[in-house]
This record gives sequence, C-alpha cells and structure tokens, in this order.
Amino acid sequence: MRWIWLGLTFLALCLGGCGVATAGLNPYIDTVDGYQFLYPNGWVQVQSNQGMDILFHDLIDPSETVSVVISPVKSGKTLAELGSPLELGERLMNTALAQAAVDQKPQLVSADSHRDDQQLYYTLEYIVNTNTGTRHNIATIATSHGKLYTLNASVPESRWAKLAPTLQQVVNSLQVY
Repeated sequence: MRWIWLGLTFLALCLGGCGVATAGLNPYIDTVDGYQFLYPNGWVQVQSNQGMDILFHDLIDPSETVSVVISPVKSGKTLAELGSPLELGERLMNTALAQAAVDQKPQLVSADSHRDDQQLYYTLEYIVNTNTGTRHNIATIATSHGKLYTLNASVPESRWAKLAPTLQQVVNSLQVY
C-alpha cells in the first residue's frame, strides 16, 4: 500500500509540473539583476554587444529573438509615473525603434497593462520596417529598484502568425523583483 501512495505522489508531482502554460518553454532566472522569464525550446543564449543583458535566438532562424535590456530610471520613478502604456509605447516607437526603421515610422499595434501581486507591467506590440524586412515585436516593460526592464520578442512578420501565441506567453512570463 505504501508503494501505491508513493507512486501516486510521484505521478501527481510530475503532472503538476507539466502545466499547459509552460509547454515548450524553458525558464531563465537572473538572481543578480532580479528578473526571470520563459523562452522557447530550441532557442539558445548568444552574446550581444548591443547593450542587452541577455539575448536568445532560435537555433534554426537566428532572426527570431528574445532579449532583455535593463536601463536606469531617473529618480527611481515607478512605471506608472513614467507614463501610461500608450505614452511609453509612443516614446519607445519614436526613439529606439525609429532608429531601426527604414522608410516609415514604426506602427504601435497595441499598448496594455497588467499587474501581478507586486508589480505593474506594460505590454507593447509593434510592427517595424527595417533594412532586413518587416518585423513584429512584442515587449513587456516593468520597473524595480530604480531600473527599467524591457523584455522584447522580435520575429519577421512572415513568422508572426505562427509564433504569436508562444511569444505572448514569453513576454507575459516576465517577473521582476
């Protein structure tokens, strides 16, 4: 009887760890900088010299990326004090994304917010025409301890329809602490 209970307990623990929300995703945890997120299976960490704290790309198609950038926040402002999702989305669109764009201004598709127990997050979605083609970006932004965390997922527009559900899980998985 004891073996049956042990077996059932083991099975329950295994099944409990196999949640649908994380199927096909791996955790990345940075305890030094205080954040974590999930990234797709088959994506590998690579070195970046573009000011990114971490960069992953698809092993087969390196143009599909997930990255985190950490920036200081003036005066330790909260995310809400920096502006609404729309205001920050437009600011990002007119600065960082505009530098990568060719011919036309990036298009802000959506700007939303959500909150977990302790943190406010903004999720921003863009379409950007670059010199390598049209890209679809989705990002989540949060602040903590005087830092702005931006997790960005970017893929060619031609791959967006297929990867959108996975990349939305990725950006929604960001947690800063």
